[in-house]
Amino acid sequence: MAELIDGKELAKKIRSELKQKVEVLKEKGINPKLAVIMVGNDPGSTVYVKNKSKACEKVGIEFEEYLYDEDLTEEELLKVIDKLNKDDSIHGILLQSPVPKSININNAFKHISPEKDVDGFNPVNVGNLSIGEDAFISCTPYGIIKMFEEYNIETEGKNAVILGRSNIVGKPMIQCMLAKNSTVTVCHSKTKNIDQITKNADILIAAIGKPKFVTKDMVKDGCVVIDVGINRNEDGTICGDVDFENVKEKASYITPVPGGVGPMTIAMLLNNLVKAAEKRL
Repeated sequence: MAELIDGKELAKKIRSELKQKVEVLKEKGINPKLAVIMVGNDPGSTVYVKNKSKACEKVGIEFEEYLYDEDLTEEELLKVIDKLNKDDSIHGILLQSPVPKSININNAFKHISPEKDVDGFNPVNVGNLSIGEDAFISCTPYGIIKMFEEYNIETEGKNAVILGRSNIVGKPMIQCMLAKNSTVTVCHSKTKNIDQITKNADILIAAIGKPKFVTKDMVKDGCVVIDVGINRNEDGTICGDVDFENVKEKASYITPVPGGVGPMTIAMLLNNLVKAAEKRL
């Protein structure tokens, strides 16, 4: 039976450490501040922004929301980003996704100053991560790495299989696992015989957005299973990309949904914001 990786508890521990760092910064005259831009009224985004606001409050980080209707043009959005880039009181800028189809989100990410890009999506940070330079790391992969460190999960020389190749999780996760000296395989919608590949995984990271996609027969005994997915069952309850109840019988470690990767993503956003504020010193 797998040991549960408790993202909620670990995030709490990280927030407590960050709170102390924020107090030190404030003593030196720096008030860490996060600006969050949201375009449109996506219900999921509204919940995420609220959670981010609460988390900032817990560690003493100032939080400013910039909310716009979905008819905001890309040109107008870039002007907002420019204004926040120039504002010295703001240490981190986050553009909540999704944005309306009329806006090219990658163009917007490029516009956010790399020094304030606490989500790690600006190409400068993406590039620095890939060559092993200092960078803001995308929050979900960074949170997963912190879990491995906290639970002393060995990554060196291990076969890590990542399901999904998104810019937010899959691609930065590849770089993070390479930096941890794992041998990395990526599976996606065009991969054949996925179940054969996953059976070789010592570490399996599922981030494809398909409810209970990873079944017991797809994992080997002792595999470390990280579930990034957040999906809804037909009855409205939340589940991950992994069939948790059955897979936990074979895994050595497993993350629950909810309470696993989710809280860690927000904790690492705060971590990146504090790092950005510290760089001002």
